[in-house]
Amino acid sequence: MLGIMQGRLVAPIEGRIQAFPRDYWADEFPHAAAAGLGAIEWIYDTYGLGANPIESASGIERIRQLSRTHRIAVRSICADYFMDFTFVRATEAERTERIAHLRWLLEVAQQLGVTRMVLPFVDSSEIRDDADRDAVIDALEQMLPAAAAAGVELHLETSLDPDAFALLLERIPHPLVKVNYDSGNSSSLGYRPANEFAAYGNRVGSVHIKDRLLHGTTVPLGQGDSDLNEVFRCLRSLDYAGDYILQVARGAVGSEVSWASRNRAYVERYLN
Repeated sequence: MLGIMQGRLVAPIEGRIQAFPRDYWADEFPHAAAAGLGAIEWIYDTYGLGANPIESASGIERIRQLSRTHRIAVRSICADYFMDFTFVRATEAERTERIAHLRWLLEVAQQLGVTRMVLPFVDSSEIRDDADRDAVIDALEQMLPAAAAAGVELHLETSLDPDAFALLLERIPHPLVKVNYDSGNSSSLGYRPANEFAAYGNRVGSVHIKDRLLHGTTVPLGQGDSDLNEVFRCLRSLDYAGDYILQVARGAVGSEVSWASRNRAYVERYLN
């Protein structure tokens, strides 16, 4: 299924590239349908705290109603919250609290019908050394029983090079722990898709589609260094059947729906 990251179907909030759209989240369901998309990847971040409907039973029911009405699935959460409240470089007490918070979020995901959660280990939450790696592994191992009970996969998005990421995954062989592959982040770091998929392709469970310049920022699809031909060739070789989530550069303010439709069509050329 081809979907989009939440917040990309309305104007940027306070100049933020990606954030939970506190006042406009419900508008994105009809916008996604108008753009010909099938899903929205929900954002749970610190900016949206107190306004995110997943925090209440009534809010979850409202999401379900909008999903049914507009036929837009919500089956993934991008847990950007843990970029601010990280599992790495944290005290034992902080990590314990954050693990408990993730357990709560897994319970919410189950109520919502979400089947995967993306955990970002990039930028402020990136894995920088062996201590960070061990902290991540410990947190995930503590979370696996709750993830299994909720029926939710944990998809790791990291900036690790292919070999280092493969070594991390070898330490956590559980089938619920998978990879979120981000085409833009990989290209910005200079990683080759063929090398990445050779290292851990069998663990890829979800894909974020975007384009970025080498060591640079996100740009419109086709204008950066992402080799989407190679990305989709690798995915086809693995018979990948998961979702693709558009996380592309923003277009002109006010043209979010038409811009999403244009990007959908761009990706569909590779899918077809």
